[in-house]
Amino acid sequence: MNFEFYPEAESEYLEDARYYDRQRDGLGDYFTAEIEATIARICRNPLAWRKLSRHTRRCLAKNFPYGIIYFIEKDRIIILSVMHLSRKPGYWKARLRDLKKRKS
Repeated sequence: MNFEFYPEAESEYLEDARYYDRQRDGLGDYFTAEIEATIARICRNPLAWRKLSRHTRRCLAKNFPYGIIYFIEKDRIIILSVMHLSRKPGYWKARLRDLKKRKS
């Protein structure tokens, strides 16, 4: 299954990768590889991960405190957030509301 990022989700993901790279050389690459592996798991089996709401699910990264918040739309996965698990819970819900409004 194909996926795409909600624009702000991709931006936050790339910013977090830069943050980790500033902490230790190469750590940003490790973070990126972990997030890409998590997205690959989602694409292989999108219904396997915990439901957060009627429309959204979350898959946890294995080696970083992050979760990928996504929903399934026909033949693609929309990634709403690459979310640090200890910061701003629920901020991604506005993105889901925004997408629903666009479709109405």
